[in-house]
Amino acid sequence: MFIQTETTPNPASLKFLPGRPVLGDGNAEFRDATDAEASPLATRLFAVPGVTGVFLGGDFITVTKGEAEWPHLKPAVLGAIMEHFLSGMPVLDRTPEPTADEDEFFDEADADTVAMIKELLDTRVRPAVAQDGGDITFRGFQDGVVFLNMRGACAGCPSSTATLKHGIENLLRHFVPEVREIRERMA
Repeated sequence: MFIQTETTPNPASLKFLPGRPVLGDGNAEFRDATDAEASPLATRLFAVPGVTGVFLGGDFITVTKGEAEWPHLKPAVLGAIMEHFLSGMPVLDRTPEPTADEDEFFDEADADTVAMIKELLDTRVRPAVAQDGGDITFRGFQDGVVFLNMRGACAGCPSSTATLKHGIENLLRHFVPEVREIRERMA
C-alpha cells in the first residue's frame, strides 16, 4: 500500500491520500480521542502521540498535530493508516453524533437566498477547500451575514481568514447581492 502526503496551507495539518476511498461521500471530523470512538481509524490515529485532530474526507485523511514536528510524527501516522486499512476494519463504526449547535439558522423568508448560497458553496467552494484537506459548511444567514464553519486543515489555518474574507465573501457577494459579510462560526 502506497500512501501519498500533501502539505496544506495549515502548517499544523498534513493530508494523507491512501489511494482508496476513505469515506466516499461525506466527511467526519474528530477533535479529540473521545470524539474518535465512532471511528477505528481515528482512534488509531489519536493513539499516535502528538495527533490533536483527524478529518476524514472522501479519499483523504487530514491529521492535525500539536507541538510535535512532522518529520518525527509522519512515519507513525503513515504506519497507523496502513495498519488500519490492512486490518479490514471499517473507517466508521457508526455515524458520529452531531453537536447540538449543528442546526442551521436563517429566516424562512431567506430560503431562496440560502439555497443559492449553499449551491455556490457546494459547487465552487467545497471542492477547492477539499483540495487543501478540509471542508466548509453553511451554519446560518442573518441580516446579510453568512456564517460558515471551517473544518479539517482549514480550521485554525493562518490563511483561513483571508480565504473567508477575500475569496468566499467576494464570490458570494458577486452572485448573491443580499450577502454583505462572511463570518466564521465554530461548531
